Amino acid sequence: MLANDTPLRAAVSAPHHLAAEAGAGVLREGGNAIEAMVAAAAAIAVVYPHMNGLGGDSFWLLREPGRAPLGIEACGPAAVGATPAWYRDRGLTVIPSRGGAAANTVAGTVAGWQVALALSRSQWSGHLPLHRLLAPAVAHAREGYPMTHSQAEATRDKHPELGPQPGFDAQYLPGGAFPVPGETFRQPELASTLERLAAVGLADFYSGELAQALGEGLAAAGSPIRAPDLAGYAARRVAPLNMRHSLGTLWNMPPPTQGLASLMILGVFDRLQRRHPVAAESAEWLHAMVEAVKQAFLVRDRVVTDPAYLPEDPAQWLKPEALDALADRVDWSRALAWPQPASPGDTVWLGAIDAEGRCVSFIQSLFHEFGSGVVVPDTGVIWQNRGCSFSLAPDALNDLKPGRRPFHTLNPALAVLDDGRTLVYGTMGGEGQPQTQAAVFTRAALYGQSPEQAVASPRWLLGRTWGAGTDTLKLEADFPPELVEALRGRGHDVEVVPPRNSAMGHAGLLVRDRAGHVRAASDPRSDGGVAGL
Repeated sequence: MLANDTPLRAAVSAPHHLAAEAGAGVLREGGNAIEAMVAAAAAIAVVYPHMNGLGGDSFWLLREPGRAPLGIEACGPAAVGATPAWYRDRGLTVIPSRGGAAANTVAGTVAGWQVALALSRSQWSGHLPLHRLLAPAVAHAREGYPMTHSQAEATRDKHPELGPQPGFDAQYLPGGAFPVPGETFRQPELASTLERLAAVGLADFYSGELAQALGEGLAAAGSPIRAPDLAGYAARRVAPLNMRHSLGTLWNMPPPTQGLASLMILGVFDRLQRRHPVAAESAEWLHAMVEAVKQAFLVRDRVVTDPAYLPEDPAQWLKPEALDALADRVDWSRALAWPQPASPGDTVWLGAIDAEGRCVSFIQSLFHEFGSGVVVPDTGVIWQNRGCSFSLAPDALNDLKPGRRPFHTLNPALAVLDDGRTLVYGTMGGEGQPQTQAAVFTRAALYGQSPEQAVASPRWLLGRTWGAGTDTLKLEADFPPELVEALRGRGHDVEVVPPRNSAMGHAGLLVRDRAGHVRAASDPRSDGGVAGL
C-alpha cells in the first residue's frame, strides 16, 4: 500500500510495509507518535538491514501542536582510539569503507530511542512498555520475514567487499547461498539482542553485558571502538534549524547533518518562484530547483561539520538577506558548471502523526549498504561505517579526531504551513536527500499535489549518491522528452535513467490538515507502506 485513499486520524509511513504496520499497531493501542516510531524503527532495523540497523545512527524531529519542534541527535562520535596515527600504524592513508577500520564511530540510534521514549513518558503521556514496542521487531527477526528484492540485490552486488568482513556471511548468507527474494529470512541472534534490550533496557547497549560483548567483538574485528567508548556516549536534544518560507515555517536538523542545505534549497527556490513564477513540472521549475541545489551545496561543503568545529554559524545562511543573495546568483538561462564531490549513503526515513497531532520525522542509517559489513559475534548487530566520511588530512573540514561527530547526510524534515497543514517528510539517498525533499515539498505544499503524487512523480538527482556513480543531472525517464531537451539547452549535463529508480531515494510524506485529517504516502521506489487508523 503506497498511500491512504481516505483521510486517517493517525498514520505511519515507512519504506518497508512491515515497519509501517508495526508503528500503526502501536497507534491503534493508544500509543503516541514517538512510541509508534520506536516500534517502526526497531522493525525496519530487522527487515531492511542493508539500509539501517541497531549499529547505526539516527536523527529525530518531534513536534506537538502549538509548540516548536525538538531535535534529537543520535549520532555517535569517533572512538577515543580512532586517530590518524592509528590508521598510519596500520599502513592506511585513507579510512576504508569496509571492515573493522571503517567501524570507527559509536552507534547512536539505540540511545536516540532512549531519549525519545523519556520525552514520550514525560511530555506525551507515553505508557506502552518497551517489550511491547520491540515485539514486532523480535518476531520478524525470530520467525522471519519475506526477503526483499533490494536486500537480495544489495547482498549479491556488494558481496565482493562485504563477504570478507567478520560475521557477514554467517548472518546474511544463510547456508552459504545468496538470499532469494520472497524466501523467509531469519536473524535469531538479532532477535536475542532485541529480547535482551526489551527485558533489561536500552542502556544495556552502552553500559551492560551487551555493551561489553559489542566492545570485545568490534575490537576482535579490527575496530578502534572499545566498551568505554560505548559507555561514554549519550544521545542529546538539540534545537532544530528553522527557516521562514512564504508558505510557513520549515524545520530541519543542524550540523553535523546537511539539514542546512535542505532548508537553503527551499529558501532560494522560494525567492526565485516569487520573482518569476514557474509552473509545476516545467523545465523552468526543474532548472530553478537544480540551480538552488548547487548554491546550497556550495555553502554546505564549506560550513557543515561537527558543531564543535563549525567555521561559522550555519543559521546565518537562513536569514532573508543571505537567501536573497544566493537567489541573485542563479542564471535563469544557463546552468552553473558542476560537479562537486559527494558521498554515497544508505538510510531509511520514517514519519508518524498520532491522533493528537503530535508528529515525528525520523531517519536511521548505516551509511553504505550494510555499513562496515562487520557483524558483532553473538549479537546480530551490523556496525555502521559513517566514520569513513572523515579525512585523515589535518586541514580538512571533517578531519578525524577522537570524539568528533562525522558529517551526516541524514536530515529529517518538518513544516508547519500558514494554511494549517503540517508536513512530515524525508527520504534516504545520501546527496539526493535535500533534492528529493525539495521535490516532495514543493509539489505538495506549493503546487497542491496529493502525497501520493508528490512522492511518486518523476525525480531528478544532481551528482553522485546511493546507486549512482556519475556527476550528471539524472532525470527519470518519465519526464517529458521536451523537458529533457530544454534542460540540455540550458547547459545541464543530463543523463536519463529508468523510471521509479531506487537511486532517487525512498521518500515518504504525511500531511495533516487543519481539521486533523492525515493523508500519507510511501515511495513506490521502495518496499514501503502506509498504515494507520
